[in-house]
Amino acid sequence: MLTAPHIPDWLARLYPFTPRSLVTPRGARMSYLDEGPRRDEAVLMLHGNPTWSFYYRELVRALSPRWRCIVPDHIGMGLSAKPADYDYTLATRIADIEALVAALGLKRVHLVVHDWGGAIGFGFAARHPETIGRLVILNTAAFPADRIPWRIALCKAPFIGPAVVRGCNGFAWPATWMAMHRHGLTTDEKRGYLFPYDSWAHRVAVSAFVRDIPLRPSHPSWPTLAAVEEGLVHFRDRATLILWGGRDFCFNDFFLGRWREIFPQATVRRIADAGHYVLEDAREEVVLRIAEFFDATRLPGFAQ
Repeated sequence: MLTAPHIPDWLARLYPFTPRSLVTPRGARMSYLDEGPRRDEAVLMLHGNPTWSFYYRELVRALSPRWRCIVPDHIGMGLSAKPADYDYTLATRIADIEALVAALGLKRVHLVVHDWGGAIGFGFAARHPETIGRLVILNTAAFPADRIPWRIALCKAPFIGPAVVRGCNGFAWPATWMAMHRHGLTTDEKRGYLFPYDSWAHRVAVSAFVRDIPLRPSHPSWPTLAAVEEGLVHFRDRATLILWGGRDFCFNDFFLGRWREIFPQATVRRIADAGHYVLEDAREEVVLRIAEFFDATRLPGFAQ
């Protein structure tokens, strides 16, 4: 039965949407937003860990009067189902997005990606390059790297990692302040980010996402991520906007430098005092710049 969790009134004031549901190929209920005009062209916004579609709420408000906005919660995250035995790997995440795009009949997809959404989104793009239009990149990666902050490495460790992440909420909760720098989240915004992750069982995918970070070729998800990286070359003709929080403790300027090399055509704005949650920390500027990017009537020289 496709029954989504009840959204309390305090959350509905920040997240005034009616989520829809889809059953993934592996049989789990995926919650997603589908806002704006019904067309076969859409802006697909993909979140990472430990956020959910809540992260994109203000961007959806800004774009949905003119653009169809599709914003899924990955399985185990947000308002989606949180099965204990799901295959929480990058390959399955990509397949889930493929299923969603196919079910909605989308023929043109513009990507907005953040955190793990980069690998997932560009993984989908590599398999369906003909559907991909404009690209917005927010503090993310879509290529292998052996860099990881010690705080995240601790959460990745056997035994102690699940105890910290699932038992103490030691990943989602610290992110509500560690991922910000310019501003702090309000009390209700913090509650919004933590709402889906209120128990050991409901943090299963938060922990799984951390364990799925491939740091060496022996990791099961390394070949998938390497294939994602190989596909990036196909999108150098796409109009690309990179908005980067310069105070990100995880996706730092090393990753920004890699994106500059991969997409030399991109328009880049590094926001020096914004943290990992750049869409929150520099909300007014980032939302405005993305809206202007999508609303531009002509972007000469690039595939639309």
